[in-house]
Amino acid sequence: MGQAASEETELIPRPDKTPAALKAALAVVAPDRLPEMIEGRTGAMAEAIATATATATATATATGSVQPIRSFVAHWAAVLEIERLPATSRAYHRSNYLANHAASIEECRRHAVTVAELYRAAFAAVNE
Repeated sequence: MGQAASEETELIPRPDKTPAALKAALAVVAPDRLPEMIEGRTGAMAEAIATATATATATATATGSVQPIRSFVAHWAAVLEIERLPATSRAYHRSNYLANHAASIEECRRHAVTVAELYRAAFAAVNE
């Protein structure tokens, strides 16, 4: 990756971990991914409602129904962590492209590992 993420220039400050703040930040750094985010948010809300409806006890409803929304926020916070750091974003997207266009399974695996490592590092940075 070259530069440590903490030393990398940020396009924008790290947004708050709320759907509205993440959406606003994504509109700045990766507006082409907004439809994907909106679809994910819709799915998380539908899953949360379905979980709440299907759950019999109040305790399970209170904890179980918010998990899809928490997962949505955690994922998009990680995506934003990647996208707001230019060198990290370039490395992530390059490796993703190369994994999808690899000539061999070994080459695909090598690039996919890089993608996963970058995502895990971003996820850890924003979800500790």
